[in-house]
Amino acid sequence: MTTEAARTTGTVEDATRATRATVDAFFAARVANDTARLTEIFADDVDWLLADNPVVPWIRPRSTGAECAAQGEELARHTVAQDARVSVDTYLVTGQDAIVMGHLSGTVRATGKSFEGPFALRLTVENGRITRHHLYENSLSVAAACTP
Repeated sequence: MTTEAARTTGTVEDATRATRATVDAFFAARVANDTARLTEIFADDVDWLLADNPVVPWIRPRSTGAECAAQGEELARHTVAQDARVSVDTYLVTGQDAIVMGHLSGTVRATGKSFEGPFALRLTVENGRITRHHLYENSLSVAAACTP
């Protein structure tokens, strides 16, 4: 390995370690529903993507760290905590990007209906803060559970 290649590899490895640490902290704060910590983890401006779904009260456009952090509280208000399940099948981190894939399920408090399906989450971390949060999920199942 050339000196330049070693420097580049070290940089990527360092970024990968830093990204994994931030994403691990994000998941810990999310599980604890720690909005203050989530606000610290999200950047001031976030590239947030979650398909707009007008019948789902916790899904709406967001762009600031505080708005992104509040999504967990909104989800908790509208779903039954005891029924929430998330399993992770894949957790890949390279450089500043993390991809997490798995399965999620829950129950909407207002309707008593359940939702479930696979998800994929793409996060980007810059300077120790999440700057991109793109979540892809079974939005049809979530919308059906929210519809009386």
